[in-house]
Amino acid sequence: MTSFSRAIAISTLLGAAMFVGPLTAMAADNGAQASPQPAHATMPPSQTAAPAPEATRETVEQRITALHASLQITPNEETSWNGVSKAMRENAVVMDRLVAEKSARDPASLTALDDLKTYEKFAQAHVNGLKTLTSSFETLYKAMPDAQRKVADHVFSTFGHQSAAAHG
Repeated sequence: MTSFSRAIAISTLLGAAMFVGPLTAMAADNGAQASPQPAHATMPPSQTAAPAPEATRETVEQRITALHASLQITPNEETSWNGVSKAMRENAVVMDRLVAEKSARDPASLTALDDLKTYEKFAQAHVNGLKTLTSSFETLYKAMPDAQRKVADHVFSTFGHQSAAAHG
């Protein structure tokens, strides 16, 4: 796996709700068919449009729970873990807001420039959120014993391979 693919896999694992969902919704809203989309991107717009904030939070909560279990977070690590889960939740809130803004606009009135600026907002929010998430995760990762770091490394590397196999 290339380092770029690994970076994408990692960011997807930790911020999937904040990156994949809104951008897929954007593509569905815009009728973009130039690149392959996840299966849910081909659903009717009413099903791919901005998810309700509650649904996104539920997805984020599910991801937080799954990642907590996969990383085998111990009671001693909960304080550091709370920083990671807080960053994930805050990132989801930011994306919910951007999706709501995008959904409120009439697609027929959007120009190509408007579309690019909207995509830029999503990308910038993703970068900002990923920086916060990475910082929080780094604190947790550094506090882990070596054996648990290997588990974390495996969780991330395995996810990347599963993601590539699912889309490739």
